[in-house]
Amino acid sequence: MPPQVNSPLPPGYQLDQYRVDSQLSVGGFSIVYLAFDAAGEPVAIKEYLPNTLASRGDGEVVPTITEANMPAFRYGMRCFFEEGRSLAGLTHPNVVRVLNFFRANETVYMVMRYERGRTLQDVIVKRRGEIRESFLRYVFTRLLLGLREVHTHKFLHLDLKPSNIYIRNNGSPVLIDFGAARNALVADAPMLKPMYTPGFASPEHYKNRDLLGPWSDIYSVGASLYSCLAGAPPQAADQRMQNDLVVPAVRRWQGQYSEHLLETIDWCMQLSHLQRPQSVFQLQRALADWKKEDEPQRAQASWLARMRDRLVGMVRK
Repeated sequence: MPPQVNSPLPPGYQLDQYRVDSQLSVGGFSIVYLAFDAAGEPVAIKEYLPNTLASRGDGEVVPTITEANMPAFRYGMRCFFEEGRSLAGLTHPNVVRVLNFFRANETVYMVMRYERGRTLQDVIVKRRGEIRESFLRYVFTRLLLGLREVHTHKFLHLDLKPSNIYIRNNGSPVLIDFGAARNALVADAPMLKPMYTPGFASPEHYKNRDLLGPWSDIYSVGASLYSCLAGAPPQAADQRMQNDLVVPAVRRWQGQYSEHLLETIDWCMQLSHLQRPQSVFQLQRALADWKKEDEPQRAQASWLARMRDRLVGMVRK
């Protein structure tokens, strides 16, 4: 049975000091709106509304929660509120900026700075198989600065993936849509379906959740990099633990990207959390060895390889 889809708040709805304009995105855990504050400035507002626990139909504002679901709903709402409180105290150019958080309509809302740009997932779809290493170096070295700041504040992202990496119009990345609250909710209410993303979630997301740590986000970094090269997510970690079909990056893209980058991706995607970088700082030190001057050589090698394949294809025809 497909999960229910909750109705969003209507356009023009006045939510505290904000006027809702339109729905930006919807997931199993929340709805995100474009809204405007009293000064007319755009903001993004995230509404806590897990569709496994609450329902809201057209024309309704307050969600309906059954008595059986109320304890789990309130626990998740408390975690969501604490997530907003934690993020509000974190100021970094590569982490989404939380401006406000408040209670209304018997749920919780998180107000964030509205960023103009597109997600890394959009970039992957557009440039499938054609993403340059210089672009990856620029995005991920800055992204790790933000992730390191998150970890310094004793916080984990827990849902890092290309669709949660936003590329601003100026090219700089920003981490969005943290998953700490929904992960806490799943841990507290095991009857709920886990709310992680296959392909990017670490093995410890599936079991041994007490092992979640910085290395879990680092697995997701490696999987996101792998996805940038492959144009699609890697095999889910739970399936890898049963029958690992992921071709190591050092073999799959040999000669197309620097060996150092490919080795780093494979290091981050180790199934054992103890065999991955244990901190973002450790990963940053490894990625600092990327050589920009090698990029033209790799680009030329990749171009020559494509031309060779085309010529071979023409000969065979």
